[in-house]
Amino acid sequence: MAAAIRAAATAGQTVRMVGTGHSFTGAAVADGVLLRPGGLTAVRSVDTGSGLVTVEAGLPLHALNRTLDEHGLALANMGDIQEQTVAGALQTATHGTGRDAAGLVSQVTALEMVLADGSVVTCSREERPDLFDAARAGLGALGIVTAVTWKAVPSFVLRAREEPMRWDEVLTRLDEFDDANEHFEFYWFPHTEGCLTKRNNRVEGPPEPLSKVKYWVDDQLLSNKVFGLVNRVTHRAPTTTPFINGISAKALGARTYSDTSYKVFTSPRTVRFKEQEYAIPRERLVPTLRDLRALFDKRGWRISFPIEIRLLPEEDAWLSMAHGRRTAFIAVHVYHRDPHKEYFEGVEELMTAAGGRPHWGKLHTRDAAYLETAYPRFGDFQALRDELDPDRRFANAYTRQVFGD
Repeated sequence: MAAAIRAAATAGQTVRMVGTGHSFTGAAVADGVLLRPGGLTAVRSVDTGSGLVTVEAGLPLHALNRTLDEHGLALANMGDIQEQTVAGALQTATHGTGRDAAGLVSQVTALEMVLADGSVVTCSREERPDLFDAARAGLGALGIVTAVTWKAVPSFVLRAREEPMRWDEVLTRLDEFDDANEHFEFYWFPHTEGCLTKRNNRVEGPPEPLSKVKYWVDDQLLSNKVFGLVNRVTHRAPTTTPFINGISAKALGARTYSDTSYKVFTSPRTVRFKEQEYAIPRERLVPTLRDLRALFDKRGWRISFPIEIRLLPEEDAWLSMAHGRRTAFIAVHVYHRDPHKEYFEGVEELMTAAGGRPHWGKLHTRDAAYLETAYPRFGDFQALRDELDPDRRFANAYTRQVFGD
């Protein structure tokens, strides 16, 4: 890895490391040399006493989850997708939903990186702490992450309670759900009063997972195959969207089950889509959601995908979307064949008015001029980047958009 970076420097080329291609932005697109992480998938060490686990950057999250589980460990919180590489997920500040447990950047204790001069360094809260705070969500702009040390927790069982509710009830009880549950999120079906709430909390166990038949029907057939068919129909006949969404919302049923934590956090996703997600101050969530719903009537949008709302405590990584504040995340999606520009632009205008920060790995149009007003440590990140990579060895079109050069 270091040799490849030095060779690129000699040739005057830029360098980017790709992951699994999960990001919707051009974060991993290379103008020059593209590095693949297929040779960096080793588990270097597991300390079950301390919970410190060091793995190489290209290890997929699903492989990390299985490794941790084999050693009686787990990540305290994670998002609902586990296909990303650990470095790719980390560099874009991937998150789940949680009252106390934060995103991936808050579960890391050290990084190994190759800098622009080819040197291999490590950073942590004790060793090069500024680099650690900047590089945990660094978009690969400070160097190539080659290994990550995680602070895992003892493995645990989550009890999932999924329940349909009406829009007004969810918004009225939002603080109650946030306070009472370790992990709360909900989905709103546009053009309807229907929401699906999800409450995940630790239980002693043993696990009581869904039966294989129930899992197949709910998570494979309905949530993926049937949902894919629904989106093909609404793609061809957009005017049917409100009617079909109404049927979908009324068809939702409650269910409760428990399982190993990562099996509850994550879900299979086979329907292709485009996504935009913004992080806003937690206290702005309810009025922003009401304004967003009003936009549907004002703009005449026809959107088949549910809107996802998640919550997170504040984080200290400089470019975490939850840096320095309790945060609510609002994610909007469209079927991959549907136009998204007008919808995403309208939502983005609303979110930026609420002080929103775009997810680094999802579609947005924000640039450095905006982002420096949204992140208190943005200038410090820029200064560190100037010091470590003055020649912009790790630049591409996306970093030039978000960092300005």
